[in-house]
Amino acid sequence: MPKNVLVAYGTTNGSTAEIAETVAGVLRREGLTAEARDAGSVRSAVSYDAVVVGGGLYAGHWHRDARRFVRRHGKDLEGRPLWLFSSGPLDASASERDIPPVPWVRKAVARLDARDHVTFGGCLREGAEGWVARMILRGGRGGDFRDFGRIEEWATRIARELARE
Repeated sequence: MPKNVLVAYGTTNGSTAEIAETVAGVLRREGLTAEARDAGSVRSAVSYDAVVVGGGLYAGHWHRDARRFVRRHGKDLEGRPLWLFSSGPLDASASERDIPPVPWVRKAVARLDARDHVTFGGCLREGAEGWVARMILRGGRGGDFRDFGRIEEWATRIARELARE
């Protein structure tokens, strides 16, 4: 059974990091060793038995640190159990229906034979960085649309799948 799981994430304002920490916490609760790390800080994925990668969505693109992680560590990810997630819609749509991955992520799922991809709602709070974020907040469209129950269910499915191996 794979024991050591990396949950790498790309985030700008911390919302995706909180999702990654939740995923890692569930995996630990289910008996795995798991750590959530900023994707830009990971030097090697070789020592991990399985990997989860998450990226915030910004203007239809996965966070650059998540993209760079997948490109940089692609060879190490091949053949390992791999799951991907996105976070971003600033409405309830991610809890109401399955949202397909953006094109770059869809290609990564196929190329690396990822076991699953899911899109979770995003979160944008006052004080967020970036002019687009400030414009969204000024327009009254911010808020927290993450469904932590759904995130925990997804992470539990990952843990149980790894336990069967």
